[in-house]
Amino acid sequence: MDRFAWASGLLEMNETLVIQQRGVRLYDGEEKVKFDTGVLLLSTHRLIWRDLKNHECCIAIPLSQIVFIEEQAAGIGKSAKIVVHLHPAPSNKEPGPFQSSKYSYIKLSFKEHGQIEFYRRLSEEMTQRRWENMPVSQTIQINRGPQAGRIRAVGIVGIERKLEEKRKETDKNISEAFEDLSKLMEKAKEMVELSKSIANKIKEKQGDITEDETIRFKSYLLSMGIANPVTRETHGSGTHYHMQLAKQLAGILQAPLEERGGIMSLTEVYCLVNRARGLELLSPEDLVNACKMLVALKLPLRLRLFDSGVMVIELQSHNEEEMVASALETVSEKGSLTAEEFAKLVGMSVLLAKERLLLAEKMGHLCRDDSVEGLRFYPNLFMTQS
Repeated sequence: MDRFAWASGLLEMNETLVIQQRGVRLYDGEEKVKFDTGVLLLSTHRLIWRDLKNHECCIAIPLSQIVFIEEQAAGIGKSAKIVVHLHPAPSNKEPGPFQSSKYSYIKLSFKEHGQIEFYRRLSEEMTQRRWENMPVSQTIQINRGPQAGRIRAVGIVGIERKLEEKRKETDKNISEAFEDLSKLMEKAKEMVELSKSIANKIKEKQGDITEDETIRFKSYLLSMGIANPVTRETHGSGTHYHMQLAKQLAGILQAPLEERGGIMSLTEVYCLVNRARGLELLSPEDLVNACKMLVALKLPLRLRLFDSGVMVIELQSHNEEEMVASALETVSEKGSLTAEEFAKLVGMSVLLAKERLLLAEKMGHLCRDDSVEGLRFYPNLFMTQS
């Protein structure tokens, strides 16, 4: 920790912010220090740590002081860490929080995840060594009476140069993003064609393939899971994580929803998604928060809450009137049905079957008989007969 120096938290001229992560704690070797919860910023020249509560508490260390870095996996009750091995402190180092340290390394503890992306970006900066090609602006020493101070040489030209560099970097990032998106779209098209091909083969050979074999084949496809699931470690925490998760959910749920008539209960979705994610299990809270963003992101799915409190995921193209008309037709053919009987006939869960019947009742197409034998639905003859 004796390599750190007090800092203002502002970027120098020619210095660019690379990434930042909240909820990072500093360790002096194996020992905890007073720098508990703060924001860790990585620039092209420095590692900067700023306290979340006291913004005046800010320390920094040049990247040139780093020898190498390594990852330390999370354990039971322990956060994942990045171990940063350092050169000895230089003789002309600026004042800092520690005058000496018995350790030649520090640890960065990530309480709110995000360490994988931070480690990748830090490794890139250590490889590129941009601080050597873009030295920060020189400071001008001045004397004010008996005490020496310093001011930074900053002007309009420097500000304009800084803005131009940021604009170029933004343009570069956007170009790279669209390049990756184009590749993703190409791969997605191939996967869609493959899934259609497999589905057609199953339909063509339905007579040769038994129902058990078809189910087994579909389970094999499902067991392949998601190759790169969205996690807090790769996408941090908060809104960005839930947005990326919502996009991934839309990709993996569309085909199962089409097979199930365009609607699934959130419980079914939770089981299906976690089975596909393997060890990277999703919490119910994260699933609900991601589903709430489906409409805002203009994805082909939406979250719906029934009057009873049941939450479902349905396709945007799901037609409520057709669904009610189908329920009315089925009940009319049988004379009357319970939710369990209706569920067996249409091939869906009892929970969704009951919600569909209740919706048809709410719209006036069905009426109920609630007795000791249970809840039974009948066609509403007042609507169909004069």
